[in-house]
Amino acid sequence: MLKIAGEPSETVGDVVFRQIRQDIISGALAPGAKIKLEQAKERYSISVSSLREILSRLTTENLVLAEGQRGFEVSPASRKELEELADLRTVLETHAIDLSFSAGNLEWEGRIVAAHHKLAAAEKKLLAGDTSRTIDWVRYDWEFHQAIVSACNSATLMAALSSVFDRFLRYHMLAQSFRGQAVVDDHKLLFELALKRDIEGARAVIARHIESGVAHVLKSGRID
Repeated sequence: MLKIAGEPSETVGDVVFRQIRQDIISGALAPGAKIKLEQAKERYSISVSSLREILSRLTTENLVLAEGQRGFEVSPASRKELEELADLRTVLETHAIDLSFSAGNLEWEGRIVAAHHKLAAAEKKLLAGDTSRTIDWVRYDWEFHQAIVSACNSATLMAALSSVFDRFLRYHMLAQSFRGQAVVDDHKLLFELALKRDIEGARAVIARHIESGVAHVLKSGRID
């Protein structure tokens, strides 16, 4: 998932990988933009050879496209990919909910309560017009969804969901607007359903939540 701060164990390559990935997801590196190696070398303070390795790693997540001898570019954004990511996120997240709700314990419930508290606080600020809290919301939104499925006991599933979540998030960042009260209501309902272990109810909310997210992005007119 998109990280805000570095971790002590990260190498220089890890840090730059995370920075470039974050810049793509946030829209700082726009869809379709050419990544000029000499300029990127200066921007991220890393060698061209290391930069090539990092960009090659990002092609595995379809965040970067390799153009053979012509270099690299940020993957374009399209309605087709957005809809495919939405379908895949729905499949992964609802499956993780099945597993997590069945295995979750008191500590799991505590993680959900804490994550929703932070998310709700950020959303209250956004609803009041404080757009400076957007980056907090991005982080807390993932932390809440992650907490909901954190008892699924599958590192592979969590890693796949995290990657898809980030790529889906890129489209919301491109839309450049908060979804408003509807998304706040979804999160509150999902919070309540999780604590009740209502699998079917939560699955339905997630499916609707993701579908309305797609509609919001398309309505922005920023995706072809």
